[in-house]
Amino acid sequence: MSVRPAKFVANYQSFAEVGGPAHGAARVAALRAELASRGLAGFVVPRADEHQNEYVPPGAERLMWLTGFSGSAGLAIVLADKAALFVDGRYTLQAPAQIDGSAFAVKHVVSEPPSAWIEANLGAGGRLGYDPWLHTPESVERLAKACRAAGGELIAVETNPIDAIWTDRPGPPLAPIHAHPERLAGERASAKLKRVGEALKGADGLLVSDAHSVAWLFNIRGGDVAHTPLPLAFAYAPREGRPTLFVDAGKLTQAVGARLGRFADIAPPEALVPFVAARGAAGARIVFDAATAPARLTQALEAAGGKAIVKADPIARMKAVKNAVELAGTRAAHIRDGAALSRFLAWFDSEAPGGKLTEIDAAAALETFRRETGALKDVSFPTIAAAGPHAAIAHYRVSEASNLEIGRGVFLIDSGAQYEDGTTDVTRTIGVGRPTAELRDRFTRVLKGHIAIARAIFPRGTTGGQLDALAREALWRGGLDFDHGTGHGVGVYLSVHEGPQRLSKTDSTALEPGMILSNEPGYYAAGRFGIRIENLVVVREVEVSGADRPTLGFETIAFAPIDRRLVEKKLMSRDEVAWLDAYHAETRAKLSPLVDPATRKWLRAATRRIA
Repeated sequence: MSVRPAKFVANYQSFAEVGGPAHGAARVAALRAELASRGLAGFVVPRADEHQNEYVPPGAERLMWLTGFSGSAGLAIVLADKAALFVDGRYTLQAPAQIDGSAFAVKHVVSEPPSAWIEANLGAGGRLGYDPWLHTPESVERLAKACRAAGGELIAVETNPIDAIWTDRPGPPLAPIHAHPERLAGERASAKLKRVGEALKGADGLLVSDAHSVAWLFNIRGGDVAHTPLPLAFAYAPREGRPTLFVDAGKLTQAVGARLGRFADIAPPEALVPFVAARGAAGARIVFDAATAPARLTQALEAAGGKAIVKADPIARMKAVKNAVELAGTRAAHIRDGAALSRFLAWFDSEAPGGKLTEIDAAAALETFRRETGALKDVSFPTIAAAGPHAAIAHYRVSEASNLEIGRGVFLIDSGAQYEDGTTDVTRTIGVGRPTAELRDRFTRVLKGHIAIARAIFPRGTTGGQLDALAREALWRGGLDFDHGTGHGVGVYLSVHEGPQRLSKTDSTALEPGMILSNEPGYYAAGRFGIRIENLVVVREVEVSGADRPTLGFETIAFAPIDRRLVEKKLMSRDEVAWLDAYHAETRAKLSPLVDPATRKWLRAATRRIA
């Protein structure tokens, strides 16, 4: 293994091994003793916090603490005599390696869902506990139905039993909240609140549980979770009148508190349940987000006599459609980021052939180049730096234990950055040494799919599900495919994974101008290599001569060379070659003024026309 160059340091991500099976059996035993003392037959442990965030604070990592499994999605159920961990297809290899197999059986969440396992294993009279702060109303109903089918009962607990046995559990985060200025937000919080109120027909207010929605609505950012500038808080937005922000006052400076106080009331988190109950007692009809609202709050409202309207958060779509200021900031962020990425790619091309670089070296180097912009706030997710067979693992996370030297074949790097004016996410697959014919074939098929999305023109009202096949056609013609969606929504100095828009087989959200999505088809040969090419795109209006309906398309906003050495030109159409040449010409024009002379020389070669 090489020694990482001293000048390259990762400040925003760790490569330490997390999770593992060492404590699983002892902690399950302690949990069973705690459950017995409460008269419970079992307990459900989701990987979740009170806001259903993708990244959760350390004190909410209950599933990892109990099981040793460190994936971003999963759920465990512990009964008196057995326990199971449920994961999706991303983690079928990772989960068994991280847990104690004598304590937990690993189950695929699709082929054997938790509800079926509960029906088969709970037993008549069994009381299965759950924390109502960590489950949505729909999740609770699903669990309750399974318990009833088993002859048992689902029981909401007042306090989480894991918290009782996790003696060194970290406290709640208290990162300071700062204002996201109007020059970057493009719209005042008061105007956003007015729009939300107008959307609440038939309801008295909206309980805002998605922390991303809170941040967007109040034009604030924070630092309570990794990689996403979130302040963890709830809010109530009435149809008319002043909103209320429920947040720990310790997060607010005097200036930020005064700014928020001009248009909103501030209340402590512990006031939230009494506030909701009081609204219930007054017969209020309140909208709750189906994807993120904790069941504890809908239960409090309805127990007091109110009506919970559980549906999609109307803020999600508002937030997804970026305004002109947000789009300008995002474009600027991508040019800055593209220059940093090109510096990395030039450096990598000079260093990788020596065979002394590791995956961690590459991840640390790229983060360093981004920090040298002077604008980096964080990485937008832990960098996927994957050599050889690791590139075939779509969500690979490099650690000190898994770190490979980068050898001949391909190296895949999927990374992103958080800048105050925009969030980035970009993937490049790089050839190391002479590529095989198979590798060039697969890479070119993936590139053809990427170009098909980038060039797509479609009528307004088209969904991501209707476009997804365009990214797969070239692969399908070779009897190939990939098992993830083609793209996800992206926020502006918020989450790198944002809804409701997606490019995936099952998506039903109509795309609208101003939405940002990733365009990232791939191909994965298990145990051998993987390929993914990703840029971010913006949905835009397109003028089509003779069109009889409004037409949309995509603007590509991420710029960095795509490895020409891996392209098999004979597989590409004339239009596809023209797109790649034009993309590279634009990349060269936009980035050359921002990079050093050595990178500029490399960039000229890397963006030459396809011969």
